[in-house]
Amino acid sequence: MTSGPITAEYDVIVIGGGPAGENAAAYAIAGSERTAAIVERELVGGECSYWACMPSKALLRPVHVLSGAQAMAGIGASGPEVDAVLARRDSFTHDHDDSSQVQWATDSRIDVIRGTGRLAGARLVEVDGRILTARHAVVLATGTKANVPDIPGLRDALPWTSRDATNLREVPRRVVIVGGGVVACEAATWLAGLGAEEVTLLVRGDSVLGNAEPFARERVAAGLADAGVRVRFGTQPAQVEREDAKDTGEGRIHGGTVTVQLRGDKVDPDDARIEADEIIVAAGRGPATKDLGLAAVGLPDGSVDVDDRLTARGVDGDWLYAVGDVNGRVALTHMGKYQARVCGDVIAARAEGRELSQARFAATADHEQVPQVVFTAPEVASVGLTEAAARKAGYSVQAVEIDIAVAGSSLARDDYSGRAKLVIDADADTVLGATFVGPEVGELLHAATIAVVGKVPLATLWHAVPAYPTVSELWLRLLEARRT
Repeated sequence: MTSGPITAEYDVIVIGGGPAGENAAAYAIAGSERTAAIVERELVGGECSYWACMPSKALLRPVHVLSGAQAMAGIGASGPEVDAVLARRDSFTHDHDDSSQVQWATDSRIDVIRGTGRLAGARLVEVDGRILTARHAVVLATGTKANVPDIPGLRDALPWTSRDATNLREVPRRVVIVGGGVVACEAATWLAGLGAEEVTLLVRGDSVLGNAEPFARERVAAGLADAGVRVRFGTQPAQVEREDAKDTGEGRIHGGTVTVQLRGDKVDPDDARIEADEIIVAAGRGPATKDLGLAAVGLPDGSVDVDDRLTARGVDGDWLYAVGDVNGRVALTHMGKYQARVCGDVIAARAEGRELSQARFAATADHEQVPQVVFTAPEVASVGLTEAAARKAGYSVQAVEIDIAVAGSSLARDDYSGRAKLVIDADADTVLGATFVGPEVGELLHAATIAVVGKVPLATLWHAVPAYPTVSELWLRLLEARRT
């Protein structure tokens, strides 16, 4: 344990000021006289607000709008105007000024402490040499950091990570993206849509979005190809070189040509070298727990294992919690915020000596009920289990898969193409999972999420009448297909 005087006390101390940390602090003290502090070394609002969800979707949305307009008879559309798109993105990130987020914290009676926080013992947090103590809880909400593979020459070539890509100041003419997951596919979508002439996606496996339903992977890959993205499966960098590499600042062209030597079982020796202006690494992320002081409370490095109340396992007493990406459960902002709400409610109940018998005190949606939208073109919206995952889990599975072809979709755009799938528990007659692929299908997802979480019988869903003419009418078509 770190020695020294305790110079400040709070009921709740949260290390990490992203959306999960903010929600945990707010819920833990809501309607009470309890005190809370958020320790943040960068910007209050975190990765999502400044480097991930918000800027990436601000870059993607104009691409989707333009595509929709161009697919509608009677509408003239051209673009994009890149400078205006980037300016709009900057309006959402507030030019990396977190004063409004700090004001929210102040208005919510949450102190913001600038600095690097680390555990120094039971209920003790060190912030740049200053020791704070928590009467009730410490919450870890430090998120994750981008992984940069140990490929010869890659780090010296000053690769972009997702942070650089979302904060670009000019669109590179030639880009190589390493990875085939959500970040890689979304980045390829906006780069191609904003005018990059050559975008190459290097995918180590044989498909993009490896955890999605097969038809979703295929349609996203086809959509990328239609946008001019070259998707190379079974391919990864063997070595990277850069001429005159120089760091000119976050989100800017680093200067010098990047040369990537390729390897993989699908690499043609005559096509094993590619040149680009920038290389983006989107090869996964790891928990941001380095120097977090986990050893001080007996925990190993890596993701912090928690139970459904978000309480850290392996620590004496119910005082240490971990929410969001750092606990390794689900790396999605909305799920981190969900965990944080549960965590904050648990902290409040324990502080007040209340029972934890209600469903709200357990984060159960993390297991088989997770919703997600991938904002590619086409979009992918999914919740719950895929057919493969449901079968692996031992369910008696029935799958229904149809094209999205209803009056609402034909009205939405002239070239509408989409597909939908339900994964059904045949024994319980309920929906285990749903996947939608097509334009704007993210707006269809919450109905499916309610069906999955609520375990609504399909016989009951017959009476959930979709409004006409909307794309939601596909629900009727799915039920009809299941009946036949």
